[in-house]
Amino acid sequence: MERPLAFDLTRLVTRLRHASPSGIDRVDLAYARRVLGTAGARFGVVSTAFGPRVLDRARALAFVEAVAAGWVEDGAAEADPVYRRLAARLGSGIASAAPAAPARSAGSRRAIQARASATILRGASIAALPQGSLYLHSSHLRLDKPGRFDWLYDRRDVRAAFFVHDLIPITHPEYGRPGEAERHAERMRTVGRHAAAILANSADTAARTGAYLAQEGYWPPPMAVGHLGVEPAFGREGPRLSCARPTFVVCGTIEPRKNHLLLLHLWRTLAERMGPATPRLVLVGRRGWEAENIVDMLERCEAIRAHVVEVSGLSTHGLAALMRGATALLMPSFTEGYGIPIVEAAASGLPVVASDIPVHREIGAGFCDLIDPLDGTGWMRAVEEIAAPDSSRRADLARRLDGYTPPDWTGHFAAVAPLLESL
Repeated sequence: MERPLAFDLTRLVTRLRHASPSGIDRVDLAYARRVLGTAGARFGVVSTAFGPRVLDRARALAFVEAVAAGWVEDGAAEADPVYRRLAARLGSGIASAAPAAPARSAGSRRAIQARASATILRGASIAALPQGSLYLHSSHLRLDKPGRFDWLYDRRDVRAAFFVHDLIPITHPEYGRPGEAERHAERMRTVGRHAAAILANSADTAARTGAYLAQEGYWPPPMAVGHLGVEPAFGREGPRLSCARPTFVVCGTIEPRKNHLLLLHLWRTLAERMGPATPRLVLVGRRGWEAENIVDMLERCEAIRAHVVEVSGLSTHGLAALMRGATALLMPSFTEGYGIPIVEAAASGLPVVASDIPVHREIGAGFCDLIDPLDGTGWMRAVEEIAAPDSSRRADLARRLDGYTPPDWTGHFAAVAPLLESL
């Protein structure tokens, strides 16, 4: 008899009020659909202040699809108003498209979440999980509240597998909010107490997790590594944004860890040298924590104003079209758990220049140009050489992508399945 599976829906339920997904949201969605969409006894678990609640497959799937529908991620690039505004800013005409379906208002999303909360509280107690279930938790949410997982002491028959995305708040506390290092340490202690298995997005994350748990006195459980899947929207075929001059893309929350400040200072120098011929720099992502110096450059530096474009809320298809038409992706981060924009860009045929850090070597050594994140001269040389007409450096980077096959979710689940099945 196939083992019963229970997936933790807590994060996805909280995302009912959000209009677009984060990277962890996409992982959660892929796992939820995988678990709840396969044959056998399948359940959703939601952590509440009144204890965990268990939902049957039908109600769990309804929540998952309500969240996915609210993100409106499946429309064409041309139907995305953010993409259309970006194209106009970059001087690119785009074909007309049917108007996008109206997005849910914030009030509508809050109303849906209120109804969802009422339904969840009427869910069954954890006793409803069948004996011998496997419980999967694929986000970090609520792990810093260890009492929310005390039910695993009472249900010793349930084996738990947790997905660890990164240890950045612990290894690089300077990039997080005050207190985040201790909160993340508490999350890892919860994993250490309860995990029968750990899943990780990279070998680098797995190694750091195992070392940290051992240091804290926990016997690290078996681990499996599965590189995150690239969404089907990313590929060489499809709409592409036509850029009037060389255009470099940076993807990710605007925060110190991503090293945007290095690029903005480089662009100021480029603007002084090249004037109107300066390449474009497109920053894709929302403004994040303690980014005051970066924001000051974006809002007050007149030298870069005409050459740096900031865009937030771009749809997946809009980002894919931008990547297909751009010159190169730049990713000078100081640290990452994975680095999904690198493989999305590679899938789209976009050359990549990334920081020389362990996880970037793991996922992109065969096709990336890797440069130390502190090597400003090296980054400047790369931008100038790649932006040059008939650039041999860009041509070489593009050739490295010939035949590249990006990781997909099928491969990810094939990589982690043996460990889960062995529990």
